[in-house]
Amino acid sequence: MLDSVTLADYLPIALMLVLAGLFVVGSLVASRFVRPDRPTPEKLDPYECGIVPEVEPIQRFPVKFYLVAMLFVIFDVEIIFLFAWASIYVRLGWFGVGAILIFTFFVFETLAYVWKRGALDWNVRQRSRYLPSDAVDEAA
Repeated sequence: MLDSVTLADYLPIALMLVLAGLFVVGSLVASRFVRPDRPTPEKLDPYECGIVPEVEPIQRFPVKFYLVAMLFVIFDVEIIFLFAWASIYVRLGWFGVGAILIFTFFVFETLAYVWKRGALDWNVRQRSRYLPSDAVDEAA
């Protein structure tokens, strides 16, 4: 049989957490005192992908990217829940089946919404910014 677990059994874990925290704080403090502190205008400029920004971007980042990213996260979460459900579905019975059907319905409803909004359409040839300028004028 298993012996009863006491708070003293968790002492090594607590000690390890305290040591890890002290190591993190000690490393940050030590690096603060050891590192050179010579800021220059070049070091203080924003840096992105090796290109120094000279002007603001002409257009904003497409929202479709964020929709696809959120859809990816939603389906990842669904897979996590389905895995947990599959490991105990026998014990849950029909209640578990109903709950997972409702959950899956809402996930697929989200997919249908994003699909209808055109977030999964990456056909760049039909976007107005890739069309010749006279074709854009005719479309307007």
